[in-house]
Amino acid sequence: MDDLWAALGLVLVIEGAFYALFPQGMIDMMRRLPDIPASSVRIAGIVAVAIGWVVVHLVRN
Repeated sequence: MDDLWAALGLVLVIEGAFYALFPQGMIDMMRRLPDIPASSVRIAGIVAVAIGWVVVHLVRN
């Protein structure tokens, strides 16, 4: 369970860093998001999950 909290904390650190370092870029990205088809967003999410799973698998084994 500690690993889960550590992972969630790391996600917040990384995401927060993007907002802190590139605030205008993040705002611009959010403005363009409605123009992106839902299927593309879904595929990007699936790819992110797969890459994350592989990274965790490689680190843990």
